[in-house]
Amino acid sequence: MQTATLGISGMTCGGCVRSVSKVLNALDGVAKADVSLDKRCAVVDYDAAKLDLDQIKRAVQEAGYEVAG
Repeated sequence: MQTATLGISGMTCGGCVRSVSKVLNALDGVAKADVSLDKRCAVVDYDAAKLDLDQIKRAVQEAGYEVAG
């Protein structure tokens, strides 16, 4: 299991947090994703054998948010 912290911009409310959380937790290989509006980031625990960091970033970007980190 690996952990990645991604900076996420474009989140403005609790609905955005729920949206990003839903997208991340739906990915096969993500064990847990904690998204914070205050810190503007997501901490993602994932199985690197099933999923790579670029796939995680792409899923967030496809949901309409910018990713750094």
